[in-house]
Amino acid sequence: MKNLVIACVVCLLSATARAADLPPEIVRIQTEWARINYKLPEKEQEGAFKTLAGQSRAVAEKLPGRAEALIWEGIVLAGYAKARGGFSALSLAEKARDRLLEAERIDPNALAGSAYTSLGSLHYKVPGWPIGFGDKKKAREYLLKALAINPNGIDANYFWGDFLKEQGDYSAAAAAYRKALSAHPRPGREDADAGRRVEITNGIKDVESRM
Repeated sequence: MKNLVIACVVCLLSATARAADLPPEIVRIQTEWARINYKLPEKEQEGAFKTLAGQSRAVAEKLPGRAEALIWEGIVLAGYAKARGGFSALSLAEKARDRLLEAERIDPNALAGSAYTSLGSLHYKVPGWPIGFGDKKKAREYLLKALAINPNGIDANYFWGDFLKEQGDYSAAAAAYRKALSAHPRPGREDADAGRRVEITNGIKDVESRM
């Protein structure tokens, strides 16, 4: 069952705003997310994400009305869901979705449309009915909204490419991955960028082997 939600978006999602534009509490959350997601051994990630989920909830409560805080809480919860796996991960994925929807209602453009990127990835990674809320049609809609807001973003293009790969459109997926790889570096997000670029490179190799 773990494989059903192993990518439970995890979202390995990262936002695109400059660190200097965010409150320090949110910067600490996104920095710690990158450390856990890309540098910790898998066996240590669940506990670390659980701790960070509590911290991200506290930040969102401290900064009411800030879509960025809710987006990062959603991203952290998705990472926690991936690390936990199994049926219990689905409830965490649902919480992540709810936080992201709340952020969308406040400001859909926050963090360059990252709520849409994260919602899209959740909907194509989480199993569909009757197990979970996954929905490929909604995933496509959300990911295209993210690209409309941030057409050159590393995350928006990476997840679009990953979605297309899962749909079997390998040529289009390769193009999206390459566009993601050409994205400009994000100041203050060096660890996240480095980890994402490894994922992109692996994605390119995967789709090219299927073409």
